[in-house]
Amino acid sequence: MDQAQPPASREPGPPAGRPIERRWRPSPLLRASIALHAGAALASALQPRWWPWTLGAVIANQLQLTALGLWPRSHALGSNWTRLPAAAAARGEVAITIDDGPDPEVTPQVLAILAEQRVRATFFCIGERAAQNPACVRACAEAGHAIENHSYAHRHSFALLGPAGLRRDIARAQQLLGELGGSAPRFFRAPAGLRNPWLDPVLQRQGLQLASWTRRGFDTVSQDAGLVLARLTRALGPGDILLLHDGHAARAGATPVVLAVLPQLLQLIRQRALHPVTLREALR
Repeated sequence: MDQAQPPASREPGPPAGRPIERRWRPSPLLRASIALHAGAALASALQPRWWPWTLGAVIANQLQLTALGLWPRSHALGSNWTRLPAAAAARGEVAITIDDGPDPEVTPQVLAILAEQRVRATFFCIGERAAQNPACVRACAEAGHAIENHSYAHRHSFALLGPAGLRRDIARAQQLLGELGGSAPRFFRAPAGLRNPWLDPVLQRQGLQLASWTRRGFDTVSQDAGLVLARLTRALGPGDILLLHDGHAARAGATPVVLAVLPQLLQLIRQRALHPVTLREALR
């Protein structure tokens, strides 16, 4: 699924420097789900003997919403960047995004590789890890990289949280990362990409845009740097959003896989005449 090439995002971005602010509007699927639930309740009230069919319809709808929440690159539950905006793709831009940090051992080495190649990346930081390693976050920001929100606790149960739980977790990370990074995050990536229908309105109230990826290397589980690189670069082209990890990184021997993959990835990006940018820079 991660290798598919979805159409370029049609959502216009605001000029650089302005927050992403959108009035929440349910997606067509969510509007249909709301209508189905209301219709099922009305039908059951008017014709109580229909309850097995109305209940079945509601359960089927809930299963559909759950399945879509388990698909990180789905657009059905709300706005979701799986590629850069069309204007950024037309400029030959790609985005390298790095998740699950900061890590006091790995992140400084990632920063050194990026500095040597004069490339800026987007770091989706976990709030708890940022609180434990504030110097790493500041170093990322001072080097010109974008610091974005990857939740505060990175719970495995994140997609099971209700609106209040999502709001508390995301707002806590938003405040901390804004203080450490010097500006409030503008993008959010859900833990493992998993979410539920409550997430989109919470993000919009925080001025955050959900961003997933075009393809990922699975560098938290694969110890084969060549395989990780192949996953990231197969059909690599303008507008792609690539996912790596400085936190929870798998290791090839003693070396975190991301450190073996990143120099080769940057070389291939140059060879294909592509230009790495942060997600914020793609809004130009």
